[in-house]
Amino acid sequence: MNPPAPVDPVDLRIYEFRAHLGESPVWDAANGRLFFVDIPAQRLHALEPASGRVEAWPMPEKIGSLALARDGRILVALKSTVRLFAPATGKLELLAAVETDRPHNRLNDGKAGPDGSFWVGSMDDRDEKEPSGALYRVAPDGRVERKRDGGMISNGIAFGPDGRTLWFSDSRSRWIRRWDHEPGSGRIANERVVAADIADAIGRPDGAAADVEGRYWSAGVSAGVLNCWNAEGRIERRIRLPMPNPTMPCFGGEDLRTVFMTSLVREPHALAGAICSLRLDVAGVPVARFGA
Repeated sequence: MNPPAPVDPVDLRIYEFRAHLGESPVWDAANGRLFFVDIPAQRLHALEPASGRVEAWPMPEKIGSLALARDGRILVALKSTVRLFAPATGKLELLAAVETDRPHNRLNDGKAGPDGSFWVGSMDDRDEKEPSGALYRVAPDGRVERKRDGGMISNGIAFGPDGRTLWFSDSRSRWIRRWDHEPGSGRIANERVVAADIADAIGRPDGAAADVEGRYWSAGVSAGVLNCWNAEGRIERRIRLPMPNPTMPCFGGEDLRTVFMTSLVREPHALAGAICSLRLDVAGVPVARFGA
């Protein structure tokens, strides 16, 4: 594979906050805030881009991902459970026990589906990992369905513009796949491999988001880039990022053309763990809220 050379971002802004492992940025359009998590610090955060102010809420366990709920609460994926969190009171309410039968695992990347469900993947949380991860769909009433098994590090959940395509990646196994998705039932079918054996120099796939043209924007965590993949497995665009290990993009801003990017600390670097934003000429798919 010979992808295009990376270009520098447009209208780049770097925020002062630093995370250990920033992940799961979700844009709150109603309040102009960006929610995200710091997994090992066990914290949920909210960034106000206009001021740069960051608010934090501690969690009792590692928090892998989040979704905004229709009732104003925040859905959080903890080690093996999904809970509803009320920021105003700090109350955590259990919605579903997702993966209590795999004690070495924890929940990782997650995203609200177009029908108000929550899709979340798991991973082996030990240094020496086994393919014990899985992909789950959590319905608004708390019912859990295992959709796929045998992953290493579940990542990159995103839905296409009509809600009928589900994208998914595995950072350790180095692949990106997609399925036909049926909103409402959550049925997935016709698995296709978009890319496999993705090299470190290209950018192992981490978190991702979809745009309104049906493309998949994936954080190249090993290469310091944001890769734009099309459905045929070709990288159409590559954007060079200021942090060495970006983890997940999120489309936000009033026109959904501002991309917010989280990152992690893997090596000494002034911008390791930073959040940045940049502008694109295409809008992202609005991410749904959890709930019926």
